Amino acid sequence: MRAHRHFSVASLNKPTRFALLLLTVAVASEVAAERAPVLEQIELPHDYYFREMYLPQLTTGPSSLSFSPDGRTLVYSMQGSLWRQSLGDDVAVQLTAGPGYDYQPDWSPDGNRVVFARYRRDAVELYLLDLATGAATALTTGGAVNVEPRWSPDGSRIAFVSTRGTGRFHIRIGSFTDGKFASLRLTPERRSKTSRYYYSAFDHALSPAWTPGGDALVFVANPEIAYGTGAIWRRSLDGNEPPSLVRKEETTWKARPDVAPDGRRVVYSSYLGRQWHQLWLTTIDGSAEPFPLSYGAFDITAARWSPDGKRIAYIANAAGNTEIRIQEFIGGRTVTLPVNERRYREEMTALTLDVLDSNGEPVPARVAVVAADGRSYAPADSWMHADDGFDREKAAFETHYFHANGRAKLVLPPGAAKITVWRGLEHAIEQRLINAAAERENALAIRLAPLDLPDHWQAWVGGDVHVHMNYGGAYRNTPQRLVAQAAAEDLDVVFNLVVNKEQRIPDIAYFSAAPDPSSNEAVLLTHAQEFHTGLWGHLGLLGLQSHLLLPDYAAYPGTGAASPYPDNATVAALARRQGALVGYVHPFLSPPPDPAKDAGLANALPIDAALGLIDYYEVVGFADHRASAAVWYRLLNCGVRVAAAGGTDALANFASLRGPVGMNRTYVRVASRGHDPASRRAAWLDGLAAGR
Repeated sequence: MRAHRHFSVASLNKPTRFALLLLTVAVASEVAAERAPVLEQIELPHDYYFREMYLPQLTTGPSSLSFSPDGRTLVYSMQGSLWRQSLGDDVAVQLTAGPGYDYQPDWSPDGNRVVFARYRRDAVELYLLDLATGAATALTTGGAVNVEPRWSPDGSRIAFVSTRGTGRFHIRIGSFTDGKFASLRLTPERRSKTSRYYYSAFDHALSPAWTPGGDALVFVANPEIAYGTGAIWRRSLDGNEPPSLVRKEETTWKARPDVAPDGRRVVYSSYLGRQWHQLWLTTIDGSAEPFPLSYGAFDITAARWSPDGKRIAYIANAAGNTEIRIQEFIGGRTVTLPVNERRYREEMTALTLDVLDSNGEPVPARVAVVAADGRSYAPADSWMHADDGFDREKAAFETHYFHANGRAKLVLPPGAAKITVWRGLEHAIEQRLINAAAERENALAIRLAPLDLPDHWQAWVGGDVHVHMNYGGAYRNTPQRLVAQAAAEDLDVVFNLVVNKEQRIPDIAYFSAAPDPSSNEAVLLTHAQEFHTGLWGHLGLLGLQSHLLLPDYAAYPGTGAASPYPDNATVAALARRQGALVGYVHPFLSPPPDPAKDAGLANALPIDAALGLIDYYEVVGFADHRASAAVWYRLLNCGVRVAAAGGTDALANFASLRGPVGMNRTYVRVASRGHDPASRRAAWLDGLAAGR
């Protein structure tokens, strides 16, 4: 075995010493600060999926809705508050303004109250809003995660989903006795026999919806479901009858079934045979094949019937951000609910923020604004994103941020506001405190200062080898938007890895052997591929010159893709045949690296590396960097020279979790950047393959 050559930091060139300094600072910060996942009381693996696809998130657009009993008005969540708006009107009236963030309202049958979920103090509790007084009263306490509340038709009970007692999602039914709210768990704690690739071995139950008579619930549960997010079931509340299957298909956390007022039909969201969620209809007894009610290359979620059964309101992301649409059940006429005026519950003020470069010119950047009320704010037309964890000793919530193209205009409460601005890794982070005054326009300009880097730093080109443009998130991303996100992060090169999310591949239509036409002089965007397996480990394929490799995933237990073939060596050979680079991505999750414990993450790595099939390896990525680096050094000690790489695994259309684009990146020394996108990409990939 080849031993490491001893060296001193002083012997390294200046860019390398600078990189080591950054790493030292990062490690020291990690020791001092204890970041933990958001809502860490939930006992489920792969929290970066269910958090975005199931739990409510802070978005500037609407995220959930409910009809009033007379069907003339909607109550909905937007910007972490509840809003009320009459159909046919364009004025939204704010009902709640914190503390915390409010989601998932459901209007009581008597029209007097709204039950909703409030995220605060690192828990989600149910609250009851009195529409006459505006007072909000807590229904649940104890620090669990309680979501998706739904009134029974007679208003005597509330069905909801809770992690109370188990840390896993179960349906509970609560009722009021002597003015107190108490609940009992409806669904049992059960361990499935089916092996699941991503999700917990324990079953869950989600998204309860009452039948009109109040004698049964329709919900999503996953007993013996291979992918693991669940099918649609019906359970009678009279007696001990077992649940009956309404529809068995992979629902990806977003089915959100709702029973029609006639009690015979169920509307739900499905991507059946497509890449995006649309509306589907089936019968409540499960006797009929479902059929689609809508079509389009965008997501429709959170559908709700109007009380008369003539319309369906839902959340759509066709325009990129979220919006409410109302579709006529017969005829299909669809209108978007316009929000041209917002009437706030509390006094608000306006802020114009200008982000400038060192020459005083507008420059794109990432911005976080925390107002005097402790909540985060963003322009109405921006996408709000959030970190996947935070240090509870330093902050009440995870950091929420948006990308601004030089100027941002937003509305926030008056008082002291904290503003933080980032622009990639080559600029200093800037923070400002501003006293946002009421009854006048507030303005602030922040000039970003580049770090003092050596002159030859310009030869180093930063790229993120692991980005997913669309992956089942709240937003609908496009190449143009992804390029703008990269520009705000001062990232030069982006590889969008086209990949499956269960049975769909959201970005498959964008793949091309050539760089994306939205690329510009600042940002080069290329659509590449990640090949998923449940056994061998995930591969990144950069620079495919012909086509995507299908089926794009293998070794998913309990599915039609259960076969371990094609193995990674076969996939790597096929990719190499197209001139692509092959890399192992997010390889090891925990130190010390142990293939027996890290099964499915990088099992075939030693073999493929020995065969010379691996060009790069994500030493830094969505994994444990110490464990991943330890294995990389073992490869080097064996004489296997595999280039180190950094990739974020950024889920760029998520409102939460992994990101932002370019948080992890690879700097490649390029002699000449070239002018056309194809030559720029070739030069960067050549440098990566050569270990520069």
